[in-house]
Amino acid sequence: MQLQDICYVRLGTSDLESADRFVRDVLGLELARQAAGIRHYRSDERDHTLVYFEGDRGDHTVGLQMRDIDALETAAAVLAGAGHEVLRGSADECEDRQVQAFVSFRAPGGHRIELVAARSGRRRSFRPPFDSRITGFSHVGLCTTDAQSDERFWVDVLGARVSDRIGPAALLRIDQIHHKIALFPAAHSGVQHINHQLAEIDDVMRAWYRLRRLKIPIVFGPGRHPTSGAVFLYFRGPDDMVFEYSTGVRVITAEQEHAHRPRQFSFEPASFCMWGAVPEVAEFDSSLT
Repeated sequence: MQLQDICYVRLGTSDLESADRFVRDVLGLELARQAAGIRHYRSDERDHTLVYFEGDRGDHTVGLQMRDIDALETAAAVLAGAGHEVLRGSADECEDRQVQAFVSFRAPGGHRIELVAARSGRRRSFRPPFDSRITGFSHVGLCTTDAQSDERFWVDVLGARVSDRIGPAALLRIDQIHHKIALFPAAHSGVQHINHQLAEIDDVMRAWYRLRRLKIPIVFGPGRHPTSGAVFLYFRGPDDMVFEYSTGVRVITAEQEHAHRPRQFSFEPASFCMWGAVPEVAEFDSSLT
C-alpha cells in the first residue's frame, strides 16, 4: 500500500471542555473548527491533526493518508480480500474530516485505523495560542493485544518498514522519519501516546519547566531515545492520554534505505533513555519510545 503520512488522531473524551483547555492552553495547538460535541485542532499547515469528541474515552482512531483515491480503493479491496471488515465513511463523516473519502477497519491488535484520500486545497499557517514552538504532529504509539500479528500486518499489508525493536515492540516508519508508528504489547488496544515535534532541545527544556509550573504530571523525561536519537518529554493529558514533545528524531534517507537493518534492543530502561531517565509512574515504566 502507498501510505503517505499519519494525518490525524481522533479521541473520545468524557469532558470536552477540559480537553479543549488542555489542548490549547497546555499542549499548544490551534483550534481549527468546532461543532456540537467535537473540536478539531491544528499543529501544522493541514486542516487538523487532532480531534476530541464527546464519547467513550477509549474510542481512539488513527487516520493514515493514502497517495490518492485510486490507492485508497486498492487498499480497501486488499483489506476486504484478506477478511477485514471495511467500513466506508459517509458524506457527513468525510465532511467532518475534510477528506475526499475514507475507509475504516481494525488492525489485528484491535486499534481502529482510517485510510484517507485527502482533499487538495490551500494550506494555511499554523498559529498556536502561545509560542509552543511546535513544528508539527509526528507519530503515535499504539497499544496492541497481538504485537507479532500487528507487526506483520503493518509491514506486509500496509507497507511500513521496521526501523528498530525494543523487545517485542516494533518502531515502524512509513517515510524517512525513524518511526511514525510504535507498537506496544498490552492487555488492551488504542492510542498509547501522541507525539508533537518541537524546534530544538531548548524548547523541550522550556516545556519541561512550563509544564512543571502548570502542575501537569510528567510521565517520563527529559531524556534521549537511543533508538531514534530524539530528545523527549512525556506528560499526561485528558482521560489519562499521554502526550510527547520531542526533537532531533533520526531520518533514514532514500540513500540509506537499502542498507538499513533493524536493531534489536533489550526491553529495559536503558533502551528507552540513554541519559538514565526513568518513568515517574509505574504504568509507563517499559512502554515509551
